[in-house]
This record gives sequence, structure tokens and C-alpha cells, in this order.
Amino acid sequence: MILRVINAFVLAFLLVPIFVVMATAFGGAPYPQFPPSDLTFKWFVRFFNSQELMSSVRLSLALSFCSTLIASIIGCLSALALTRYNFRGKPMVTASLLSPILFPTIVLGLALLIAFHRMGLAHTFTGLVAAHVVLITPFVIRLVSASLADFDISIEEAARNLGAGPLKTFFQITLPIIRPGLIAGALFGFVMSFDELVITLFLAGPGLETLPIRIFSYIQYSNDPTISAISTCLIVLSTLIGAPIYMRFLTVRH
Repeated sequence: MILRVINAFVLAFLLVPIFVVMATAFGGAPYPQFPPSDLTFKWFVRFFNSQELMSSVRLSLALSFCSTLIASIIGCLSALALTRYNFRGKPMVTASLLSPILFPTIVLGLALLIAFHRMGLAHTFTGLVAAHVVLITPFVIRLVSASLADFDISIEEAARNLGAGPLKTFFQITLPIIRPGLIAGALFGFVMSFDELVITLFLAGPGLETLPIRIFSYIQYSNDPTISAISTCLIVLSTLIGAPIYMRFLTVRH
């Protein structure tokens, strides 16, 4: 009974603020109001009719897609190497690959700005993609490594004994088995990349204002519920995409 009460309190603590934000998106007042005085969709209409906001949405989607695709490939191969092979300097390589998790994003953003400025990548879309890949790859590595932890390597050996080459074994045997972890890592990385603000602020240039940057600038000069409408769209989209994949991942793991 006590555990149920504690669980209910934790869920309420986590979910109530989200529901409050979603409720304010439907209010008719020119400022966030809870509970809303009346029901309206004008803030959603303003969001979808704003060329600046929609341009930032498209940029954020492109940035997150490119970053997630590259990070998924690098993270999957890195997890395979770290899980399967023992080599000199493996602890150092592992620590280096996972180090972005340990550093504050403001420190990482400053370091990347200095490095990319020397390479000519600062304030470019390519530089943003590279920075986001650095940020999200460790999470892909960790989730794929979790899928590989219980992997029975004898299945691969059986496929090789039957004549399958390394690539065929990987794509037809290994990849389907670790797919839940890879999908979970890619999804987590996509959400992180889409939501990243600090590192993007360091590296973004003219014409590279992602949605988080646009929101950050918007709330400095305006207090209408348009931001609540944007947040509601992001919450619904994340839930629709993430919930089925998360449930599938849990089903496969257990």
C-alpha cells in the first residue's frame, strides 16, 4: 500500500506539470492560464501559420534526423567493438566515447566552438550535425551494448558455419536481435538532438535557428500561450512515436 502511494506521488509529480502546460495551450487568455477560462485552438493556428516557427521546425527535424542516422551507425559499430573485442587501451577508448555524458553541455559547447572554429565548421549546418552526433552517440552505445549483453554469439557462429559471410551474418542475424536497443537509442538520440539548446546556441549561425533557440528567443519578448501549443505538439508527437517502441523494447528484453 505504501509503495502504491509513493508511486502515485512520483507519477503525479512528473505528469501534473505536463498536463498543466497542455491545458494552458487551449486557454483563450493572452497569457498562460490554468485552469483555462475557455477553449480555443488559436494558439495552435498561430504556431502552424508562423513561417519563422515552421522554418525552425523543419531545420530541427533535418538536424535531428542527420545526427541520429550518423550516431546510430557509429554507436552500433562502437558497441559491437567494445562488447566483442579485447584490445589494448580499451578502457581509455570506452571512456573517451562515453565522456560527453559526463561533461556539462556548456563546457562541451564551448570546447566544440573552439575546435570547430579552427576547422571552419562553426556556425554551419555540418558543424551542428557533428556536435549533436558527439552529444547523442554515447547514449546509442549504452543502449545497444545493453542489447548485446545477453546476445548468444553461438547463433552467429552457426550462421558462419553454414556459409554466411560477416556482412550477411550481421544484417540477417545480429542486427534483427539488437534492433530494439538500436531503435531505442536512435529514438532517445533524436529527442535529445531535437531538444538540445545549449550546444546549439554556441554553434548556430544566421539562418540556423532551431526550434529550441526560437522558443528561447520567443519567451524573452512574449508571454502568450503559443509556446504552450508548441510544447503540446511536441509532447503528443513524442508519446505517439516513443510509447510503441518503448513497449516493444521492454517486451523483447523480458
